[in-house]
Amino acid sequence: MSAKILVVEDEEPLALLLQYNLESEGFSVDLIHHGDEVELNLEENLPNLIILDWMLPGVSGLELCRRIRANGKTSKIPIILLTARGEESDRIRGLSTGADDYVTKPFSVPELIARVKAVLRRANPKSIADMLTVGDLEMDRSSFRVKRGPREVRLGPTEFRLLEFLMQSPGRVYSRGQLLDSVWGQNVYVDERTVDVHIGRLRKALNRGKEKDPIRTVRGAGYSISIKTDAA
Repeated sequence: MSAKILVVEDEEPLALLLQYNLESEGFSVDLIHHGDEVELNLEENLPNLIILDWMLPGVSGLELCRRIRANGKTSKIPIILLTARGEESDRIRGLSTGADDYVTKPFSVPELIARVKAVLRRANPKSIADMLTVGDLEMDRSSFRVKRGPREVRLGPTEFRLLEFLMQSPGRVYSRGQLLDSVWGQNVYVDERTVDVHIGRLRKALNRGKEKDPIRTVRGAGYSISIKTDAA
């Protein structure tokens, strides 16, 4: 699994606990502790799912939920609302605002992770599927194996994550900055040329003989993976 989860939670120990457990399940996790920072973060980096605390300093989680749903760029991102407010009227209010699920504190972390997987499965099955297939490329995320047709492809960890990210949205072009944020993480400061180096390594591993290169370079924009990856 490489779905990106944005955790918006002002209680730092809880936020770190969620980050640890979600990353243990294979998710990529970004943390925000203040409501005022969320919309700027979403302008630069779209997650696959948001875990959003209702009571936040700055803008409340409920107001953020409304804004996220009203913004065309973010309106379809699944949201799980966390809150200590357990009354039925509060749950109805949260769900009516646009949350996909509602979890009352205190909660079981394994249950929350199960809810995360269930919401992701409904919203984007590829984000948690064990098998990804694009053309003649096949990736088994559970065993970290990649095949091109009958041939097994050996990849380093970074090339594997890069290919995995691209295979989740075949045909979509990602800039070098987007790839850095999604594959390396927002808190890792490396030059954008690093992406070119690893794309080169990925191409070298994927392509043999007359096989068509599945990685497409879009000048001035970035990279994508082609749906048609059959041999030329």
